[in-house]
Amino acid sequence: MMRTMLTLALFASAAPAAALAAPNTAQFSNFVYSGSDPSDAVRAAPDQYRNPILQGFYPDPSVVRVGKDFYLVNSTFAWFPGLPIHHSTDLVHWEQIGNALDRPGMLDFKRLGLSRAVFAPAITHHDGLFYILNTCVDCGGNFLITAKDPKGPWSDPVWLPEVGGIDASLFFDEGEGGDGRAWIVNNDNPPGQPEYQGHRAIWIQEYDPKAQKTIGPRSVLLDKGVNPAAKPIWPEGPHILKKDGWYYLVAAEGGTAEGHSQVVLRGKSVTGPYVPYKDNPILTQRGLPKDRPLPITSAGHADLVDTPDGKWWATFLAVRPYGDDLYNTGRETFLLPVEWKDGWPVILENGQTIPYVKTAPKLPALKTAPTSGPFTAKETFAGPELPKGWMTMRIPTARWWSVKGGILSVEARKDRLGGNEQPSVWARRQQHMNATVSTTVRFEPKADGDKAGLAAIQNDAFYWFVGLVRDGGKTLVRVEKRTGAGDPADGVVVAEKPVSLAKGQGLNLRINVKGGGLDFAYGTAPGQWETLKADADGASLSTKVAGGFVGTMLGVYAHGAEQ
Repeated sequence: MMRTMLTLALFASAAPAAALAAPNTAQFSNFVYSGSDPSDAVRAAPDQYRNPILQGFYPDPSVVRVGKDFYLVNSTFAWFPGLPIHHSTDLVHWEQIGNALDRPGMLDFKRLGLSRAVFAPAITHHDGLFYILNTCVDCGGNFLITAKDPKGPWSDPVWLPEVGGIDASLFFDEGEGGDGRAWIVNNDNPPGQPEYQGHRAIWIQEYDPKAQKTIGPRSVLLDKGVNPAAKPIWPEGPHILKKDGWYYLVAAEGGTAEGHSQVVLRGKSVTGPYVPYKDNPILTQRGLPKDRPLPITSAGHADLVDTPDGKWWATFLAVRPYGDDLYNTGRETFLLPVEWKDGWPVILENGQTIPYVKTAPKLPALKTAPTSGPFTAKETFAGPELPKGWMTMRIPTARWWSVKGGILSVEARKDRLGGNEQPSVWARRQQHMNATVSTTVRFEPKADGDKAGLAAIQNDAFYWFVGLVRDGGKTLVRVEKRTGAGDPADGVVVAEKPVSLAKGQGLNLRINVKGGGLDFAYGTAPGQWETLKADADGASLSTKVAGGFVGTMLGVYAHGAEQ
């Protein structure tokens, strides 16, 4: 199994796994994730694919083609390792091959909230080199990283202080009529004072790839949006593409909630002027009936790519709510074909719903683990590293975990979930509306406050936990929650029972997600479960309630009250 290659040299001074103090080490085994969705009832024919193509917390997709291969990168905000790199040969089947941010020394997320740090990345390729432009919000600003191989290693960040705002992308003016120059486009404040909340502009500036710095003046390509009189909000995620002598500026508009959309403009010069398409937006789900079955909403932030057979496709983000704008899975990556109409790219005609199944590109497919539809993923912890899709909160400064022989050993450290710290958490994405995650934990809590178990995390202020705890000198199996900043950081007790385990005996733990509901169970023998709490309010993990831009992560957590 492919593994996350965190730079172990930076952890050389950390204690090896065998040296972790036994009372403060939790051991996890047999981690199983399984999920399905109501939309699975929509059958896909052999020549069709299923949306979303990357389920779960995979927002802000950016895609590039190099020959017959496609590479895609997503936002990860303050989770680490960040900026996952996926590879595909057909735009449908994707395999994660690396993380562009995989070294603790590259960035410093400090104590930022989980929806800060690395926003929308943009990937491109030129002259044998891959480029990712990205923004570290509240932790440095815009930066560029490069790699000869998309698997990595990626370079240390090159900071671009002249580029303000967010959502920067890089365009090389090649092909017919091109002069080979490189340009950065991004979202930033307008030239004067903003006239209203969400008033932003799209800017352009030349970039010198050899000197790795911007040159010349910045200029505005789009102020407010395609219809300024309507006071559009948040033009962002801009990309420039070139086709048939035209330069196309493609950008999101309307914010990332239900008003999200994608618009396009074109011009004869890379620096404009750009004229908007008369039938914008070219993608949106706003204005559709709220009671439509199996809704997909909040679509936008698209990136367009051509295929070797001359077709065009768009990756974009959208969400799948289980209630009124309630979704726990975060913003996901979708795929639709692009139709060129009178020289304009159209992803979806206004008024049409995003389909769950669609005819697939006629391209050779990778054989890889599923990233959409119903599936089960079993992690055996064979080691020496975790799967590439597993992440921890913020950036570790020491190696407090090990993976070997079927065991994930996690040091129960003082940093805690709920404290905007770097707790002993490793987790994977919730990728389905209905999902089950289970594991076996071996842990001997010695001091009051020691705990280890499973956690469902939206952010520091909104999480659920089930596991072993020590309280009042007793060992308990307990469900805890934090459903707002007003709750104690250590969580509120929801349910608990005393539990007696023989030395070295494991406790089986399970979280069952049913849309906006959560069930918590435990067991001391295989296949025998006792419900500790049923029908808990899982809507507290939705973006609508918890806020932010991330999705729910399901994984393991250990905390030691004393060290």
